[in-house]
Amino acid sequence: MRVLFVCLGNICRSPTAEGVLRHQLQAAGLADQVQVASAGTGDWHVGKAPDGRTLKAALARGYDLSEQRAQQVKVGHFAEFDLVLAMDQSNLRDLRALRPHAAIGELDLFLRRYGSALDEVPDPYYGGADGFEQVLDLIEAACQALVVEIKGRL
Repeated sequence: MRVLFVCLGNICRSPTAEGVLRHQLQAAGLADQVQVASAGTGDWHVGKAPDGRTLKAALARGYDLSEQRAQQVKVGHFAEFDLVLAMDQSNLRDLRALRPHAAIGELDLFLRRYGSALDEVPDPYYGGADGFEQVLDLIEAACQALVVEIKGRL
């Protein structure tokens, strides 16, 4: 199975989701059966590491995101990934516009699909440290539900 997380710049929310899911898959003994990646709808940060605040908050919870580098989502990703999960409605609209008509991979809002009271992962970029903590809380819970789905699919 192949999962792609998508946010705007690929330096806060989607790399966090990538790192958390990788960690949870490792703990569940599924890491070698699932490919996980992240991308952004914009190209501003291509090749850059996640935001320093993202790195710090994630590392405090045991997630090392330091090797990740931002990439922009491409049309080819829709053939490469089985599940493309957007962090918010704006990203979902952009992905729907980019998605080829014949694409068979699933496209959805990450939190809406995995049982959160919120539909969107809020963008912490312009806020304080508490926003990065909230993003981690939401993503950790949603990734737990995603791991359960993955177990059922494998």
